Amino acid sequence: QVQLVESGGGSVQAGGSLRLSCASSGRTITSYHMAWFRQAPGKGREFVGSITPRFGIRHYSDSAKGRFTISRDSAKNTVTLQMMSLKPEDTAVYYCAAGTRQTIEENPYQYWGQGTQVTVSS
Repeated sequence: QVQLVESGGGSVQAGGSLRLSCASSGRTITSYHMAWFRQAPGKGREFVGSITPRFGIRHYSDSAKGRFTISRDSAKNTVTLQMMSLKPEDTAVYYCAAGTRQTIEENPYQYWGQGTQVTVSS
């Protein structure tokens, strides 16, 4: 059973930065496509970015490109989401997910963390 635990959320002013971490069990990040999603109040879950297991190829949503960076530490079995130049519209619960293929759709990801809240004030 894959377990994912996010951390690093919090409150920040617009223009600030936050770093989210996703700690996983076993060899998850080198066996699965790892992704970050977010869900703002009253909205559906939205793809933020992902990283492939073998070559570490990254994909980002248009809203994340140029501001967010996904990285991984295989030794620590951790994936991070570095968020820069944060905007109020980035306010959401951020989720880490693991799946067997790269996609922006949430359904193919089999494993999910509990989420961490990010609040950006103007």
